[in-house]
Amino acid sequence: MESTTASVPRMRNGALSYLSLFTSLGMLLCCALPSLLVLCGLGATVASVLSEAPWLVSMSHHKHWVFVVAGALIACNFLYVYAIAPRLQAKNGACDRDDPTACQTASRFSRVVLWCSAVLYLIGCFSAYLLGPILMHFDA
Repeated sequence: MESTTASVPRMRNGALSYLSLFTSLGMLLCCALPSLLVLCGLGATVASVLSEAPWLVSMSHHKHWVFVVAGALIACNFLYVYAIAPRLQAKNGACDRDDPTACQTASRFSRVVLWCSAVLYLIGCFSAYLLGPILMHFDA
């Protein structure tokens, strides 16, 4: 019974980490990367990618919702990894006594995935919302 209780927080933590990474990567692909490529003069590349993956266009039409959902998932993941998971591990004794480094390895991996998600999200926010006004300010 103890191993089932220990695996549930790990599965939730892993699922939330991967979901936040997926949404931040999706947000980067749909909204930030095309504008960055166009900025670098690679408009033909963007056109060919959009002809092969037309679903990116519909995602970019709803980029505000994509950013809100991705940001909320990343924020929830930060809350879970840094506040909730340590309490659950201490309360339930979720770490396996036979392999005490398993929790540390899983926790470290979750934090790396979380921080990668956050960095991708910030790059996407900068490219989608701030880069255009900054360039227009310098152009004027």
